[in-house]
Amino acid sequence: MRKRTKTNTKDALRGVKRKQRIVCLMSDEELRIVDHYLARYKITNKSRWFRETILGFIHKNMEDDYPTLFCEHDMRR
Repeated sequence: MRKRTKTNTKDALRGVKRKQRIVCLMSDEELRIVDHYLARYKITNKSRWFRETILGFIHKNMEDDYPTLFCEHDMRR
């Protein structure tokens, strides 16, 4: 009998292999806040949550800062 391994289908389809590590230091209070949030919303994968939260924030800011032909004021007229 073969042992089943738990895989994320999105990552398996993309062939993602994460080899780079980022280390972040937090104070006791900051860690307590994060842990409270994760427990409240029943988030079990802290690493994926950090990754999705940070990259989502960066992606949103990049979309907002995307250069346009006209300034925002001119486009709203």
